Amino acid sequence: MKTNQPFVPISHNSRLTLPTAPNPYIPADARILQIRDLGNDIRLFDLRFTDSQLAESFTFRPGQFVELGIIGVGEGPFSLPSSPTRQGFFQLGIRRVGVLTDYLFEHLSEGDTVGIRGPLGNGFPVRQFEGGDVLVVSGGLGMVPLRGLMQYLIDQRHLFNKIVLVYGSRSPDHVLFREELESMSRRGDADIVLTVDDAAGQPWNGKTGFVTDLLAQVDIDPSTSHAVACGPPIFYKFVLEKLVDQGYGKDRIFLSLERRMECGVGKCGHCGVGYTFTCLHGPVFSYWDALNLPELIHS
Repeated sequence: MKTNQPFVPISHNSRLTLPTAPNPYIPADARILQIRDLGNDIRLFDLRFTDSQLAESFTFRPGQFVELGIIGVGEGPFSLPSSPTRQGFFQLGIRRVGVLTDYLFEHLSEGDTVGIRGPLGNGFPVRQFEGGDVLVVSGGLGMVPLRGLMQYLIDQRHLFNKIVLVYGSRSPDHVLFREELESMSRRGDADIVLTVDDAAGQPWNGKTGFVTDLLAQVDIDPSTSHAVACGPPIFYKFVLEKLVDQGYGKDRIFLSLERRMECGVGKCGHCGVGYTFTCLHGPVFSYWDALNLPELIHS
């Protein structure tokens, strides 16, 4: 299937032709089918393109993103927390943080349309993961792009061995997709380890503590596994060191640096680090590549 394309970064000089339009600057209309509140000013939007042919053919790789635009308001990049294996619609996990998202939260409802450009970026090299174990490590809002990867791994379960998710949040009410993840665990689809910094008096049956403390308890062989991580900058500092100490090769650790994305086509320059553009050459990078451009992680 199309999601199994090789992991080849897009050249900065390539002329982008997107499924949404031959001209990468022109969006396609998508209708909001459903809006669900995930808590803490985060909502999950289900969308479907109004063009039925595009709606059924639209696909992407886990880890890619799209640009959502509203005429007269603005445009912004958003990760895809759904899997391309579930066709006909796609989802966006959106946090309320500025003018565009304020408008989206306050003025748009189910049935309204928005403009979508994409998919953009490279996505996770899922073909490289086949036949081995996969460790997914998330911190906070990093679960949004990683949720799409988890859905993909489970929908294609026969292609992978052990799948483990270690996900750390501030408190129980900050755990995104909690019911879905707990359901995955009950079904035996994956080993799910949820932890919070502080239960804060809330009902909680998971772990308490930092993600790094739990990685040592994961029963997985680093020499035959790939690790994927996404979280805030401080999260990378400690998680990446821990993964390397446990034996993961730097070329077998992949990071999603989606927080740096802007225009999506390498023109605005906001995501530039040296000669690298996060929106074109990422947002997924191997740790080996990121080490040569430390600003990608720490700036």
